[in-house]
Amino acid sequence: MNKRWLLIGSIVILIILIALVALRIKRPSVSGLSEGTKTISVSSLSGQAKNLEAKGNLIEAKAIYQRLINESPRSSEVMNWQKKIEELNIKILFSTLITPQGILYEIQPGDTLTKIAKQFNTTADLIMKSNGLKDDKILPGRKIKVWTGAFSIVVDKSQNTLILKTDEEVFKTYVVSTGINNSTPTGNFKIVNKLPNPTWFKAGAAVPPDSPQNILGSRWLGFDLPGYGIHGTTEPQSLGKQVTQGCVRMYNSDIEELYTIVPIGTEVTIVD
Repeated sequence: MNKRWLLIGSIVILIILIALVALRIKRPSVSGLSEGTKTISVSSLSGQAKNLEAKGNLIEAKAIYQRLINESPRSSEVMNWQKKIEELNIKILFSTLITPQGILYEIQPGDTLTKIAKQFNTTADLIMKSNGLKDDKILPGRKIKVWTGAFSIVVDKSQNTLILKTDEEVFKTYVVSTGINNSTPTGNFKIVNKLPNPTWFKAGAAVPPDSPQNILGSRWLGFDLPGYGIHGTTEPQSLGKQVTQGCVRMYNSDIEELYTIVPIGTEVTIVD
């Protein structure tokens, strides 16, 4: 009797072992199929995003690039997808497309672009850019796009990058130069003045905007720390390095873009 039960037990154990081996053999093929499907999906989604962007469906294209990042965070393409998102952010911002961080505002009698910009903590330049306005003349009754989201800036001295953020989203990343010998001050600051084509005051002498000796470039965003700010450059080859006297230096095209976007009062955080 004992031999019989022993035989039955042995058969049951053998069946279980065979089943486990079978499952282990099948598992790699299922995994392989999953990876293959994932690859096809990434390629397909990338193609969809490009097609949507080409057709002007910028918000939908951005959503797909964000989906790619979320679903394939270890992909070698993540940085490229993030760059595309940032490019689309600017295109959407400078277009008439309405996002959750913007409104369609009806111009009221007595309104000016400056008044509207102050009301919504944005800039008149951005309102003009977003609505394709050639000048500041506006008529009551017209509806225009107005950005209502709050921007902030983070400068990372170790990376020589400037990050424009809205809420917690990285809106766009720029290459900058910071102070030689780590001389750019760290801390929290605010933009308190904005100047187009600034004059550079060097050792008591005024260097005019059109002078090749004027290192400030085409725009100035001054901090509430006198003498410091963000500006353009006449030496673009120096960007990405610690070479300034303490200010943050950008490509002229980048500082002009930033100048359009951020209002006075924008918070700037500088970190080592």
